[in-house]
Amino acid sequence: MYNNAQKYSQMIKNEALRLGFMACGIAKAEFLADEAPRLESWLKNNHHGEMAYMENHFDKRLNPKLLVGDAKSVVSLTLNYFTEDKQLDINAPKISKYAYGSDYHTVIKDKLKELLAFINDNIGEVSGRCFVDSAPVMDKAWAQKSGLGWRGKNSNLISKDAGSFFFLAELIIDLELEYDKPFVADHCGSCTRCIDACPTDAIMDPYVVDGSKCISYLTIELKNEIPNEFKNKMENWAFGCDICQDVCPWNRFATPHQEPAFMPALELLHLSKTELIEMTDEVFKKVFKGSAVKRTKFTGLKRNIDFLQQI
Repeated sequence: MYNNAQKYSQMIKNEALRLGFMACGIAKAEFLADEAPRLESWLKNNHHGEMAYMENHFDKRLNPKLLVGDAKSVVSLTLNYFTEDKQLDINAPKISKYAYGSDYHTVIKDKLKELLAFINDNIGEVSGRCFVDSAPVMDKAWAQKSGLGWRGKNSNLISKDAGSFFFLAELIIDLELEYDKPFVADHCGSCTRCIDACPTDAIMDPYVVDGSKCISYLTIELKNEIPNEFKNKMENWAFGCDICQDVCPWNRFATPHQEPAFMPALELLHLSKTELIEMTDEVFKKVFKGSAVKRTKFTGLKRNIDFLQQI
């Protein structure tokens, strides 16, 4: 069985790279005992803000066997989205790099389905599910457990080779594989750049982020009005935020992605400050068609941009 597990693991990793994933690691599907107290404490301190869904399916978040019956392996994958392209108007409300191209949920889900089909066609019939940031899966914990990197002080997964500008995704399957060693080293050292740079003080302690203060949360997840306490602290971010990653020294190793679907929409990059402020629903639908920015809807993006204009 060991030889087969080793062979199958290599086949899966090779196919993942062929599909455009940046890295692939595999961990045994088991209860995340170390994560349970951390998650419980984070929720108890209301660091999830209005993200009520974070309280749901507590057990499922920690036990992959509750998501896929008889789960044996968690295949973790990373997909690079780093780009050196920027919005042309430096005064325009800012949009996070990850949303410049097509919605990553769709792009990655398609790749995961292809990977699962490859496993079924070349290894044998397996049961499994694809996960992309939209189910109760602790992706950073699994990525670290499968050797893909460590969690930095901003709580993002960081790779020594590639920094942190990448998406995480998982395949949970009922196939026994060869498991990678977890990434146990912490290469943040005494660096506190991400903590020092966060304008809303969302990084409470090293490795603990108060989600309810994070600019990404305020501009995407928050459905009510942005609290006045964040006035003049948003650093002109209208959708998401890249600050803690932009200042991270490990991102000097980030290289531009090669994913055609993530190529920036030129219309988006060319939007001026005035055009964004005066944007209509019609223009929003045209410019952000197929983009992750649709998550905020027109009303959400308008709320964010209007908030940035307040003094």
